[in-house]
Amino acid sequence: MERLISKTKGDRWIWLIVILLSVWSLLAVYSATGTLAYKKGVGSEQFLIKHLVMIVGGIALMYFSHLLDYRYYAGISKVLMVITIPLLAYTLLFGASVNEASRWVTIPIINQTFQTSDLAKLALITFLARTLSKKQENIKDVKKAFLPIMAAVCAVFVLIALANLSTALMLFGVSILLLIMGRISIKQISIVCLAGVVLLGAVMMLGPRRKTYISRIDTFIHPEKADPDKAFQANQAKIAIATGGIFGKGPGNSTQRNFLPHPYSDFVFALIIEEYGMVGGVGLVLLYLLFLYRCVLIVTDSPKAFGALLAAGLSFSLTIQAFANMAVAVGLGPVTGVPLPLVSMGGTSILFTSVAFGIILSVSRDIEEKKNKSKEKVIIGEIPAMG
Repeated sequence: MERLISKTKGDRWIWLIVILLSVWSLLAVYSATGTLAYKKGVGSEQFLIKHLVMIVGGIALMYFSHLLDYRYYAGISKVLMVITIPLLAYTLLFGASVNEASRWVTIPIINQTFQTSDLAKLALITFLARTLSKKQENIKDVKKAFLPIMAAVCAVFVLIALANLSTALMLFGVSILLLIMGRISIKQISIVCLAGVVLLGAVMMLGPRRKTYISRIDTFIHPEKADPDKAFQANQAKIAIATGGIFGKGPGNSTQRNFLPHPYSDFVFALIIEEYGMVGGVGLVLLYLLFLYRCVLIVTDSPKAFGALLAAGLSFSLTIQAFANMAVAVGLGPVTGVPLPLVSMGGTSILFTSVAFGIILSVSRDIEEKKNKSKEKVIIGEIPAMG
């Protein structure tokens, strides 16, 4: 155990945040799945054990991901992009459909489903970081730099947006932030944004889920005119938050878990506020802000463009996703299916999120090792020569 801990490198604050989020996740999921367990006629411990296995598996993946030199992810990104595009297309055509959304594919043998957009987020961010860092000398070149980047961003955006618009929009926003950091010209960024707006309009007007997207936006803008069934989730979340007060009802004492459709995933933040109060909600927000702050320090300290872009893209993606989930829970955004990173109950989403954390820690580990080597050289240089 001591040997394992001694090999754990990278930002210690991020490791602490991961542990705190994981513990909080176990408490929230155990409380939230009580009603689900009753309906299925099983013990709630069954869901807790399954979730614990995923959390432990995620931390193991995070550990091994952070041990791998982050530069290797540049080569891995090419393979991921080759896999991602056809996999997203396959998911739309043949994937498992839930609420008219084909987001999942089933892994043979183990019979486990996973959301392909989780892989796509990791693939696109690592690909953009690699391309932007390698093409810095020709960053203004349309053929060598701009077209490959625009093609990748637009292709992934459309393929995800057809089934999961909220995830696609968040990933598109992260991509634009990376293009700005990668010194892409304002003119070219404007072209990407314009293409995104056109594609968004096409998905909203012609896509298979156009009625669902328009209905959710209309329900959010005009809640007083909305169908009670369509506003049910948002209303129950507001009740959970309103009854939580400052200090909450206490762990395991939620009542709205009996009414919220997804208190263990999409609306886990509402359940956390109900049980832990405003203090718990603010505490969770501060954890994600602290994570973002530590990642900003990693980005500024990284000597290589690839490491900086990689850490920035992944940290922005995780933080934006977290705040999007919390915004929906408190009524600041239309209902979406975005989980709270490392807190919501999930299968492969936890694993892919853990890999993202691990890659960020890999960049941090490299910075840490370089600083230690620099200190050793200074100390050696200060030792007077013998004789």
